[in-house]
Amino acid sequence: MVCSIFVIPQCSNGIAQEPKSVKKWFKDLHHAKEKLTEFHFYLHDIVSGKNPTNIRVAMANATAQSSTYFGLIGVMDDVLTEGPEPDSKIVGRAPGIFGSSSLEEIGLHMTFNIVFTEGKYKNSTLAVSGYNPFQKQYRELSIVGGSGAFRLARGVATLHTVWYNDTSGDALVEYHVMVLHY
Repeated sequence: MVCSIFVIPQCSNGIAQEPKSVKKWFKDLHHAKEKLTEFHFYLHDIVSGKNPTNIRVAMANATAQSSTYFGLIGVMDDVLTEGPEPDSKIVGRAPGIFGSSSLEEIGLHMTFNIVFTEGKYKNSTLAVSGYNPFQKQYRELSIVGGSGAFRLARGVATLHTVWYNDTSGDALVEYHVMVLHY
């Protein structure tokens, strides 16, 4: 058995994460004012090439016969950028898992984090979960929590596919995120 020891930073975006500090944060919460923050970015979902950010990890025997890919399970670690261009400034990543969960349409149940890697919210995360009917023009996923600056966050992410390549499976998805947090 291989055993690893990881040193995890105790501070995320200036917010202490050790248990005593977290407890104090909760005790002081009644003084905090809730605020609304908006984000706009692009998710680059790359299935093709040498460095995919989205890969299949499992599928049921029946998945190959399903027009909706029912039973497919995958993982992702997609790049988030300010603009739609591939060389636009990277603002974060979206690591997570998804499963094709609909018999009626191409629909993914997705659970992932928006991990901010730049700016005011660097090292903070938003937890995203929900059903993504991929072929619809607009979809919503729930913001169900977060870490760092987004403890107890809640909100919604509106998704719009800018382009999708049927041959490669690559996609560019625009995200508008509205999040309530303290």
